[in-house]
Amino acid sequence: MAQVEIAFDAPAVDWWVLTPQIILVGAALGLLLAASLAPRALPGWVSTIVTIATGAATAITAAVQWNDWGSAPRSTLKDAFVSDGFSLLLTVLVGAGVVMTALVAHSALDRYEMAPPEFAALLLASAAGAVVMAGANDLIVLFLGLESLSIALYVLIALAGRRASARESAMKYFVLGAFSSAFFLYGIALVYGSTGSTNLSGIGGFLFGSIRETDYLLLAGIALLLVGLGFKVAAVPFHFWAPDVYEGAPSPVTGYLASIAKAAGFAALARVLYVAVAEQSIAWAPILIGLAFATLAVGAVMAICQNDVKRMLAYSSISHAGFVLVGFSAVPATSGLVQWTEGGGDAVSSSVFYLIVYSFMALGSFAVLSVVGAELQSSEPDASAHALSRYGGFARRRPVLALAFTVLLLAQAGVPFTAGFWAKLGVILAAVDARGYVLPAVAMVTAVVSAFAYLRVVLAMYAPEGSSEDEGGTPTARASRQRWGNLPLTSVFAISLAVAVTVVVGVLPQTLLEWSRDAILSIVL
Repeated sequence: MAQVEIAFDAPAVDWWVLTPQIILVGAALGLLLAASLAPRALPGWVSTIVTIATGAATAITAAVQWNDWGSAPRSTLKDAFVSDGFSLLLTVLVGAGVVMTALVAHSALDRYEMAPPEFAALLLASAAGAVVMAGANDLIVLFLGLESLSIALYVLIALAGRRASARESAMKYFVLGAFSSAFFLYGIALVYGSTGSTNLSGIGGFLFGSIRETDYLLLAGIALLLVGLGFKVAAVPFHFWAPDVYEGAPSPVTGYLASIAKAAGFAALARVLYVAVAEQSIAWAPILIGLAFATLAVGAVMAICQNDVKRMLAYSSISHAGFVLVGFSAVPATSGLVQWTEGGGDAVSSSVFYLIVYSFMALGSFAVLSVVGAELQSSEPDASAHALSRYGGFARRRPVLALAFTVLLLAQAGVPFTAGFWAKLGVILAAVDARGYVLPAVAMVTAVVSAFAYLRVVLAMYAPEGSSEDEGGTPTARASRQRWGNLPLTSVFAISLAVAVTVVVGVLPQTLLEWSRDAILSIVL
């Protein structure tokens, strides 16, 4: 009887390309192993130091790789994962986000009754998923990265399970996240059925030179992919989970959700749109414009209606996602072909710039809220401490912290000489160049509306205590003033870093603008 030999061609692995992920996953597993084998509980500072060192090592490794490789991408695992300027710049951002989140969380873990090793391991695991999403060149790998990020975040929020708001947030995020993942997975199936490939470059090559407007299977697949990724970036109408989850999650985790998780979602969206289905831009660009309109308007209007600062920042993060979508939708298109030589690269690079500076502003803002949540601790920590009324007289009690928060809020409003100004200006100018004046006009109006929400907080902080609402002069507020002690140094460092980036980039934006342009061009050239 003849024997049948089955040859398995194992994919070649370039381990140097995968070094950032190896660092993150190795540190996460090492922390869990050490915590399980240690005779007694690991001190919290051990987990914090390991997490900070891991995040820094990840960012430094990515920077070294970018310096070595320049604009020439390197791929591995049969072209399923690619390391280029875009993925490496996002990896540096992820590493910085891990460092800042670990710094802020160090002084908050006891208050939330969260075990430091488990928190650190989940944070690093989610970061590994974000890095995979930034460099994925295959829809299956992209889905694996998305789920690694999401599942770790579900558990990360639920770690503060003694708080009812955290349990509710974790369950809501899990249920709706699983629902959106199903849409994304079904979209993968439809795209594969239409093109015969899940490789993003392969899909792009298949569609190159042919306009397939009547391929409804492909269009349905693209639409479902947009639904799945729209949930991850909290774009309207897929945003319903964000305000409740952001409000109920611990503030350090909320900052990570609003910055790094959102950046990873947009990185995946960029890969899908500009690598796989760029030739179908005539089909998806109107959808993206509609999402940008709705996201800008809903986020800004709902933000000014909030009397809770944390919930206001949650809605403002939705509006910021709208600005990123403005840049994404501003790529000039002619007969379905993306024209990168006519400003398209500048349009999307402005969104990358926006993502980076907003990530630092969000991390810094929620770091301030974490400190305030500890200072104004109520019976349920950090749940009701952020009512706008409780910020009355905050500048007199904590002048330096109030000044830092003011800088971060004004930057999010787009005040000149801050990073937020250049970020908003970039996407608006790109939209003017590509699509006319309607979308830029809406963006400018929503920027003004959002500024009102931020100024409400600033005015409350610098108003005399008790003038914002009647709560400021109550015995509870007076008692809270008496409990104020020294600020945690780790949180101070994280806030200082966020403010420094905001101010320095606001004064000298050119370097980051060039990095952003080089990064986005590396995925299309």
